[in-house]
Amino acid sequence: MVRPWRLLPTPAPTCTPFILGYAAVLVVTPLIAEYAAPSLVHALHQGSSTDAAHLARTPVPALAADALWIAGGMLSPYALGFLMVLTALERRVGGPRTAGVFLLGQVIATSATEVPGGPAVPAGHLPDSSPHRLDHGVGFGAAASVGALAGLQPPWLRRPLLTVFGASLVADLVAFTDPMTNRGHLMALAIGVATWPLVRRQGRGRPPAAD
Repeated sequence: MVRPWRLLPTPAPTCTPFILGYAAVLVVTPLIAEYAAPSLVHALHQGSSTDAAHLARTPVPALAADALWIAGGMLSPYALGFLMVLTALERRVGGPRTAGVFLLGQVIATSATEVPGGPAVPAGHLPDSSPHRLDHGVGFGAAASVGALAGLQPPWLRRPLLTVFGASLVADLVAFTDPMTNRGHLMALAIGVATWPLVRRQGRGRPPAAD
């Protein structure tokens, strides 16, 4: 029986502690972006951007702050989808592995797409502004989480999930509006798929956490 409420965090901290705490943080940053002074918001966005320049100088703070922003706030369709994916994953494999999958996607895909941008500028392959472009958000971690969650589904659900989600990422890449980010999303999805042995070992025989 499908129980849609199992896709949302529960107030019981023993069920989904990672996503419950993370969602509480993600509620605050959109409020800051909405109501704080524009100069402060710009400074925060600049300081938390995982562009090549920041990653070269302060990689750990930049990567940590990068994951504090979510597009559209916590009531946007994107945010609700992100919340449901991480909740479903945490109920199956627990908070530490969910956090691990998310961080793997966020850190590896960010580093792989942004760091090469520094040397590419002097070579003339990218514009001078590339090492300082604004780049923040949870997209890479979310894509990795989708990939990992797919591995816990039966084949009849896993294949269409990966096909539809992967096709949407490829379509974004073909549109060529933000190729660095679009490549990162595909890479993060592949990272999530690569974690299947880990998440399946934890999720095998473990029912979703009870409310």
